[in-house]
Amino acid sequence: MPYYRKVKKKINGKWYPQSVTVGDPVTTDEIAQLLADFSSASVGDTYNILKNLARAMSIYMSNGRTVKLDGLGTFYYTAKSNGEGVDTPEEVNANQINGVRVRYLPEYSRSSDGSATRAIVPDTLKWEEWGGGTSSSSSTTTPGTGGGTGNDGEEGSFG
Repeated sequence: MPYYRKVKKKINGKWYPQSVTVGDPVTTDEIAQLLADFSSASVGDTYNILKNLARAMSIYMSNGRTVKLDGLGTFYYTAKSNGEGVDTPEEVNANQINGVRVRYLPEYSRSSDGSATRAIVPDTLKWEEWGGGTSSSSSTTTPGTGGGTGNDGEEGSFG
């Protein structure tokens, strides 16, 4: 079950729930074991596929493609530009790009009432307050150490 903690934001003095991660991150080995349990593939086969997934995605995305994984979502690159921009389209060039980010849009479906269901978020998700107490700052700690993930109640915030 996911956890939250109470955090007071300095900007407005209001309190918000903030998601908290607990324990160490799940490893590729653990995911491979669970996938093997769900399928007829061996742990070694699933591990091999998982280890090669990033490389395969990188090859397609490096060629300008998005990668859509059924049941998971869509991954794509966005470019980060440096400087103030330029005045004309003719001045725009690749030298203005100083970084790249991988963006992720979770797969979703809409029900008849218009609400969206995310593929990797179960309908039965129940939040529980983290027993670590409250916090009066908006700082976060490294994921996997019991600190916040940075989502302060704003839907769609992916850190």
